[in-house]
Amino acid sequence: MKLGLGLPHYSDEARPDRLVTFAHRAEALGYDSLWALERLLRPLEPKNAPWEGMRPPQYYAKVFDPIETLTYVAAHTTTISLGTSVIDALFHVPVVLAKRLATLDHFSGGRLLAGLGQGWSADEFETANVSMRRRGNGFAEFIEALQAAWGPDPVSFEGRFYRIPPSEVGVKPLQPDGLPILIGVLPQSEAPVERAGRMGLGLHPLIYDWNSFEHQLALFRESTPAGSRPGPVIVRVNNAITETPLDDADRTPLSGSVEQVKADFQRAADLGIDHIMWDLTSGHVPYEVQLRLLEPLMAAKPD
Repeated sequence: MKLGLGLPHYSDEARPDRLVTFAHRAEALGYDSLWALERLLRPLEPKNAPWEGMRPPQYYAKVFDPIETLTYVAAHTTTISLGTSVIDALFHVPVVLAKRLATLDHFSGGRLLAGLGQGWSADEFETANVSMRRRGNGFAEFIEALQAAWGPDPVSFEGRFYRIPPSEVGVKPLQPDGLPILIGVLPQSEAPVERAGRMGLGLHPLIYDWNSFEHQLALFRESTPAGSRPGPVIVRVNNAITETPLDDADRTPLSGSVEQVKADFQRAADLGIDHIMWDLTSGHVPYEVQLRLLEPLMAAKPD
């Protein structure tokens, strides 16, 4: 079982020196991955939400850019994998994002995992001057254009939304098999799950309950073309790890005390999951508490 952590690169507590301390601690303890997310802004009067009742949390008001954050952390670490969880692809230009990610893969020594999402915030789409109708087929085309830019030169791509004239793009991922792409999906999502399976990509689901997660996992595997092996699944946990146990009624999968999380590892393993990451800042866990939790959580890791 591989364990990963979201970097504390957002909220009022986020500071560069803390990122270095956190990354050093995680790498020294044997964690497998560190992750950074993307948010363009925190709307004061949001036009929509990813699920009913959700309001943009205050910590969205200060989010360091994920690629610059990971580049900074790469310079202070040596072996731990670095991932985006996630970059909202449609706010970017395929060739520009392809070059930035490939550059980071080189600067990190081939440690990058590319988590991509199609976005959900109407306010962020408005800010990026992109129609939300581009999600779905437009997101799939973005990934195809991204992969084309990472392919052998000369590169060319002709699609409905994106075009790359015959060109030399130059910077390709350092990893010989290319960058692993993981598609971030919200609970209850189905179409992006099927798309990830069909395209032979990895899945990066946000887990809030076992039943929805197991349904997504089955859908992902069923959507994978016959004769192909499903892509990797790296689970994201947004809810808190706590220093004292939670009531079962208040607890979501892989959250609560370290002992409660430890009890969930077997269920995850039985589902074929071998990589889980926790974003403790999303769970409103203060920075100093996060540091205290890293060692006991790693000690609970299954053999």
